[in-house]
Amino acid sequence: MRRVAVASVVSILTLGGCAGGGGERPPVAAPASAGSVAIAPVMLSASAYVAMASSIDLFQVKSAELALQRASDPSNRTFAERSLSAHQGTSAQLSFAGRRLNLLPTATLNPEHQAMFDALNAASDFDRTYRAQQSAVLQEGVKLHAAYAKSGSSPTLRPVAANAESVMKANLQALGRSR
Repeated sequence: MRRVAVASVVSILTLGGCAGGGGERPPVAAPASAGSVAIAPVMLSASAYVAMASSIDLFQVKSAELALQRASDPSNRTFAERSLSAHQGTSAQLSFAGRRLNLLPTATLNPEHQAMFDALNAASDFDRTYRAQQSAVLQEGVKLHAAYAKSGSSPTLRPVAANAESVMKANLQALGRSR
């Protein structure tokens, strides 16, 4: 009888631990803000990571599409093509992994990325503004993805973050070379 009671308690505790959203640990701390290049050195929850990463990817895709229309510098057009392709890929990976965790990536930019996109769209010196924003957002993304790949709460999202980090580092290097 005692074995049955112990087995029941163990089963309840095990099942209770599984009910917390796909095995995700609760967030340690939410980011203080979605600062441009300042990712708080705290562990992000899976949902906070997906929200920020999807906003970065969406900004990269939308700004690349705009650059293909408005950039006069051929190196910016070439970079935009590279960025568009790369971030459509990282967006797809994030979406696939997020769906496994019931965390759908956002289809809208966060307020900061929206403000940056609006400024880019209105810029009189589009090429200079595009390059400056790309540098800032790529640095932001590298920090976000590196931190999550190292110590993120979701084992499903950590490899996605590691891949996105390498993609963004490569794009940052390509941006520097294309001057």
